[in-house]
Amino acid sequence: MRPIRVRIGVLGLALVAGLAAPTAATAAPEAASAAPAPTVEERRLDGEVPREILRRSGFAAVAPAFARGLGRADSYREARAVVAREGAALWRRAVDRVQGRGPARGDLSRDDDRPLYWARLGMTRELRAWEPGFKLSERQRAALLTELERTSRGQTDLRLPRGGHGKGVKRVLLTGFDPFTLDRDVRISNPSGAVALALDGTVIDTPDGPARVETAVFPVRWADFAEGTVERALRPYLPRVDLFTTVSQGRVGRFDVERTNGAWRGGFPDNDNVARTETVPVADPASQPQWTTTTLPYAAITAADTGRFPVYDNTSVTEIPAGGDEPVVRPDGPTTGSTAREGGGGNYLSNEIAYRATLLRDRLGLHGTLPGGHVHTPVLQFGAGNTDPAAGAVTDPEFVRNRLDIVAQTRAVVGVAVSAAGTDRD
Repeated sequence: MRPIRVRIGVLGLALVAGLAAPTAATAAPEAASAAPAPTVEERRLDGEVPREILRRSGFAAVAPAFARGLGRADSYREARAVVAREGAALWRRAVDRVQGRGPARGDLSRDDDRPLYWARLGMTRELRAWEPGFKLSERQRAALLTELERTSRGQTDLRLPRGGHGKGVKRVLLTGFDPFTLDRDVRISNPSGAVALALDGTVIDTPDGPARVETAVFPVRWADFAEGTVERALRPYLPRVDLFTTVSQGRVGRFDVERTNGAWRGGFPDNDNVARTETVPVADPASQPQWTTTTLPYAAITAADTGRFPVYDNTSVTEIPAGGDEPVVRPDGPTTGSTAREGGGGNYLSNEIAYRATLLRDRLGLHGTLPGGHVHTPVLQFGAGNTDPAAGAVTDPEFVRNRLDIVAQTRAVVGVAVSAAGTDRD
């Protein structure tokens, strides 16, 4: 996800609120509020392409069924149970469809990540518009939306096997992203999201032993990241895994292992058409570094034959040098005392998730023991002749082949990383 340096939408991986949900016994006696309007992201559901994707995947009935369940709730407690159950069911249904379990319920290829994205938006729009027969405060509605985001993104379904580092099955945590740049082409799929669905709960056999992969996906929204969605989701698990990687869509025709991540937001609009240009907002900003680094075994990954796309060790960054005031590209990484303007992965949310995850690793004291960082996949492209967003098909054979190849190669990259990291520990 690097729209500042590579215009991927033209060429082609915090939840709504971090509020704790009140219980029925402790909920504040706030007055009921009017239902908020749909978001920019949710309004895209009215287009023909999202409706076709939902229809051709069998997910068109998800949001209406969810609305009916909400309509039967007589209290906040019941509503929260509905939200948690149906959000988790959507995630599991999407994973099962991609991994070949159960009926496909449509002619859209099973590897497609887009049904999950559009069905989730249908659910959040229903929840945002819901007017229950009991008082529901703004805070309670926000908590329900947060719960729906967490459960439908796999963030409450991370099931790590037992064991310690270097013992038994290795444990890998991988994250992906929603589709983005949808105003350029609403048909867009994000290969990192497809990777997350395809690998969730699977086991990769490596020379260093089997590795169990658990995954989650994140929104493409600045506000969610500022509210701590990444840290809340990953903090309980980083001390327990043997390796982690955040994944997103990057450059055309290549994979990149990003060596350095920068503490800067470059201002490209997110999925709600909100722009942010600022230092990445984190807890305890006084101790915030300008740069964080990967601890993935990048030399082994780039040397291995993992698939048809080349894999690069990307060391370039853009910085303002110490004492300077203009950005400078540094092909070999940042210089001492510099201020970040782009990490290797740019200055959009792919760089930010990499920065946040590796900063969390370091603040947990795991820099020297936990391999982790960011991998950019190639841009997922439609076939030749299917490049017109207004008139093109929502899928084609080359589009599917490209996505399947990216997923398979990411799986191979993870396998190499696990094996190399295990050898390094030995």
